[in-house]
Amino acid sequence: MRILLVEDDAQLGESLEAALRLEQYAVDWLRSGEPVRAALGSTPYDLLILDLGLPGVPGVQVLRQLRADKHSLPVLVLTARNTVADRVDGLDSGADDYLAKPFDILELFARVRALLRRKSEHKSTQLLAAGISLDPAERVVRFEGQPVDLTAREFAILEILMRNTGRYVSKARLEEGIYSWGEEVESNTVEVYISRLRKRFGGGAIETMRGVGYRVPG
Repeated sequence: MRILLVEDDAQLGESLEAALRLEQYAVDWLRSGEPVRAALGSTPYDLLILDLGLPGVPGVQVLRQLRADKHSLPVLVLTARNTVADRVDGLDSGADDYLAKPFDILELFARVRALLRRKSEHKSTQLLAAGISLDPAERVVRFEGQPVDLTAREFAILEILMRNTGRYVSKARLEEGIYSWGEEVESNTVEVYISRLRKRFGGGAIETMRGVGYRVPG
């Protein structure tokens, strides 16, 4: 799962980025609202965490533009302003949830999980292919009816492949799903995770076309 974090407070932004990465999310951090539109246009994100009190382009303006562009990306708003009017303005502008500063990091994690579950439920209740069933909302994987425990990155790669069942997915697209901006990309990371998944589900569960990518056969 990939998250775009937009927060101008350096100390808070650094802390949130580190905490979310420890939870195995890929996180890209922006310090202002100006580059958000370009980032969303170039990178597939699962969630936007947006501070309303941004310099330059206010967070509410970023949010309104996002919804004007017909972007359905879930948005968790962060703000130091916690009046009823502020909450109403944020929600009316298109926020899916609202968290007032200061907040407990565990509450942030819970709200992130809830929004990601909601997004997954809208996409599909269950993905099925090659004897594998994957429930994006509950984050449960079964193979031939038996539960399979996967790491967060293994799950992310498998979900991308199963959402594209029958189609080849490039190595670069899989890397996008598990790496943040600026994070060093190991040249063989995807191959290592594909190898682990094949050990769990059998060699035929994921096919490779050299120079093209990987797929779960339909």
